[in-house]
Amino acid sequence: MNHHPRTDYKEASPGAFKAMLDMETYVRRSGLEHSLLELVKTRVSQINGCAFCLDMHTKDARAAGETEQRLHVLAAWREAPFYSARERAALAWAEAVTLVATNDLPDALYEEVRSQFDDRSLVDLTLAIITINGWNRLAIGFRADVGSYKAKASG
Repeated sequence: MNHHPRTDYKEASPGAFKAMLDMETYVRRSGLEHSLLELVKTRVSQINGCAFCLDMHTKDARAAGETEQRLHVLAAWREAPFYSARERAALAWAEAVTLVATNDLPDALYEEVRSQFDDRSLVDLTLAIITINGWNRLAIGFRADVGSYKAKASG
């Protein structure tokens, strides 16, 4: 398979890139925990098979103090005791929203998530899921340079 980058979407359409960055900035400033956001971004990127975003978000998570164990087991989070009730709710919601074309978003799931997130934080979490799905599709569609990302300094 050819893994050479295609179009540089940042350069080809700066306005589109800025719109995505604006969404990302909003999500980062939403008040949702950084560690929770990195888990959600990583899990969604696993589902979508986005190597660029997996590389980025696991590096950022590690730089922020996330454990190797939680990152390695994330694809099977339901079977592991390493995640809080809030993280579990966010991961279940992230999976369901990401796979909405083939799965339902049942009331029982909504109620589970709603027990951990108030109205605003649930909307913000959903926007975070929408945003990482968008980044995944840009990175996969235009074959972003996997492995080139450097983690941000923690803090």
